[in-house]
Amino acid sequence: MATASSSSSSGMVTERRGIPGAQFVEDVQTYLTQAGLDVNSALAFSKKDEELVLHSDNALPEDMTLQQYKLVEMKLQAQQRDLQAKIPDIEKCLDVVATLQAKKGTALITDFEVSEGIYSRASIEDTDSVCLWLGANVMLEYSCEEATGLLRRNLDNAKASLEVLLADLQFLRDQVTITQVTIARVYNWDVHQRRLRQASPKDS
Repeated sequence: MATASSSSSSGMVTERRGIPGAQFVEDVQTYLTQAGLDVNSALAFSKKDEELVLHSDNALPEDMTLQQYKLVEMKLQAQQRDLQAKIPDIEKCLDVVATLQAKKGTALITDFEVSEGIYSRASIEDTDSVCLWLGANVMLEYSCEEATGLLRRNLDNAKASLEVLLADLQFLRDQVTITQVTIARVYNWDVHQRRLRQASPKDS
């Protein structure tokens, strides 16, 4: 039996970064005939629950159901939240390094967080270096110039990644809408066909 995404009359299916595009069904009868599906099978295929847990290293299936699209959307939204939290942190780090460079030659009085809600006052003497957390409990010391360059690159990369991610989410939402419309069209076509069959004996 052919898969349900192989037969839309709308032409080629587009994709974005491995996310396959949904096909809009113009002619439901042709769609069902070419796919070798009945109405119930077509609706079940479009709406069925995800059968494969999607990890970052999994290739997405060519034929995506509504639930699969929504699962990928949830995954991308989590990445979006991470990036939106990461960008302000990088900007704060840049501000701190810039402040240290601006105050070079003089002692800097500042409050630092000892633990949540507890702060202590410290005097930072003239310094040419800072330590940056790289993740996985790794911290490296950089000169202020090197730290500024690294942080700016990280900020640019994070902003670029967020921009691409937002475009992916918009594309994904479009595919969800197309899939929902296809489900509605197949369902409405089936209702119309049932009414025609019920009316036929009366007309005869």
